[in-house]
Amino acid sequence: MKKSNENNKISNVKYLVASNVGGRDGIGLEVYVNDEMVIEIFRDDESKLRTVSVYKNEIPLELLEQAVQEFKRKISWEYLD
Repeated sequence: MKKSNENNKISNVKYLVASNVGGRDGIGLEVYVNDEMVIEIFRDDESKLRTVSVYKNEIPLELLEQAVQEFKRKISWEYLD
């Protein structure tokens, strides 16, 4: 993962909002670096929890912070019934 010089942001990052109503009920933000999913932040409307899953052994703290900011921007904080 490369950092760009602009505000310490990680380069080649893509965000995808995805809903899930199969095994769990909610909506999440998937974070991809170089087309590989590295983080998922999920709002579970059934259990009323927000969780973070990390799919690499190590990720920069700045990337996780960016992802949380993006989650808060793109996904409602309110749970759905």
